[in-house]
Amino acid sequence: MPSTRGLLACGAVAGPLFILVVLVQDYTRAGFDPRRHPLSMLGLGDLGWIQIANFTITGLLFIAAAVGLWRSLRPGPGGTWGPILIGAYGIGLVIAGIFVTEPAWGYPPGAPADPPHVFGLSSVLHNVGAIVVFGSLTAACFVFTRRFAAYGDRRWAFACAATGVALPALLVGGTLASDGPADSGPVSLSLRAAALLGWGWTSLIAARVRASDAAGVRFTPVLDRQGLNRNNSAGGHSDANEF
Repeated sequence: MPSTRGLLACGAVAGPLFILVVLVQDYTRAGFDPRRHPLSMLGLGDLGWIQIANFTITGLLFIAAAVGLWRSLRPGPGGTWGPILIGAYGIGLVIAGIFVTEPAWGYPPGAPADPPHVFGLSSVLHNVGAIVVFGSLTAACFVFTRRFAAYGDRRWAFACAATGVALPALLVGGTLASDGPADSGPVSLSLRAAALLGWGWTSLIAARVRASDAAGVRFTPVLDRQGLNRNNSAGGHSDANEF
């Protein structure tokens, strides 16, 4: 059975791996323009298998991390829903990888220059996967906000809340900034920014929990620590550490 630290390490490397593979493809794929083409379109064409594998492997790594989070964070605030939402996020990535989007905006080379007008089953399921990805990821941000706040870690709580607000803001902002369906640039750039932020945040969470687990830190909520401190002042003892 994989160790908890090993499972969390999967999550720590998943985000940087995904981003690196996308960046390499952005500037090496013939006919692909990251300023115009959403990153999902890397799954099209003769080399589309690379991005399909990137989505799928990254999703599986985050699912593994969700198992590690489940083991490490329960019981406690967010210890159930945090891992469940990260697992759902990983499943959404796998769905987005298996089912590809429609050719459009001149990519792959030879595709219509217009935006897609008809969406096949594969494209619909790809979009469902994307909704699961960003929906579960946004919800997870606020679950972890609550958890870090419960342990008195204001900096991480603020970072989680800010990420949870920024993700949908980026997606909505890209759509509003677009001058109609033919103008794919703002949507493409906003999706990349959301992926960089969201994937990176999830990997940081996995790395943060892994480091705490490796250090043998026991997670004690603020209210409980206050009670323990009162007991200590009355002659009791406690070895509880902060999150």
